[in-house]
Amino acid sequence: MRILLTGAGGQLGRALQDLLGGPALIALPHRELDISSGAAVDAALEQHRPELVLNAAAYTDVDGAEAQPQAAYAVNASGARYLAIASAARGIPLLHISTDYVFDGSAARPYHEFDQPNPQSVYGASKLAGEEEVRRHNPRHYIVRTAWLYHLVGHNFPKTMLSLADRPEVRVVDDQRGCPTYAPDLAEALVPLMASGAFGTYHLAGGGAASWFEFTVALYRHFAIRTPVIPVSTEEFPRPAVRPRYSVLVSVQKLGFKLPPWQEGLARFAAELQRRPGGRP
Repeated sequence: MRILLTGAGGQLGRALQDLLGGPALIALPHRELDISSGAAVDAALEQHRPELVLNAAAYTDVDGAEAQPQAAYAVNASGARYLAIASAARGIPLLHISTDYVFDGSAARPYHEFDQPNPQSVYGASKLAGEEEVRRHNPRHYIVRTAWLYHLVGHNFPKTMLSLADRPEVRVVDDQRGCPTYAPDLAEALVPLMASGAFGTYHLAGGGAASWFEFTVALYRHFAIRTPVIPVSTEEFPRPAVRPRYSVLVSVQKLGFKLPPWQEGLARFAAELQRRPGGRP
């Protein structure tokens, strides 16, 4: 299958290139395709004529979106719309990546695909708008919500925590729970999904749940880091954007697309990072 991948320079984009790299994958980073331009999107699909479009491009600066909502919506909503229209016009399926931030975090159980979204941030609202544009304009779609994505490349939470490990102590929020997701695990789960023809909305994230504090404790254990990790509340780290307190994702789509437990993904991340020169970022 000939796949056009947008956002190829991001964490998921890099993982997909590692997994699918070859002549059948047209991997376009932002500098080669800015999806906020409808003309650029149409030209890219006309030139490359893929059999599926996989949209991993996104404006992901959660706090920055509060100050620059137009920039967030240009990519996350309008970009998704342009891809949906252009792909539908050519009879091409579209796989679109979304986020747990479309939920408000008030649930007392994991969110499934049919729960009602209620985003509390500009970022979450722009991603929900993108989902709606995809559903509206291309019926042959896969929408995949994931969460707390990280990889060996790019800026992410575990790499930040490792960079802080030389401090006397590290204070980490313990009242936000979600699903840490190792990008290569997500990439592997997308392969059978996009070949299935089972169009719809899916939750694909690391199995189980953790707080940022619990995730950090587990991360430090893999690197034998003894720096004390102190659990704190969200109020002790005020940020411009509201984060969901509880955004654990679960799938009720019984089609066999699932990721391993988040602990397994973290173990692979740590092992891969330790094999690199220096062993830590």
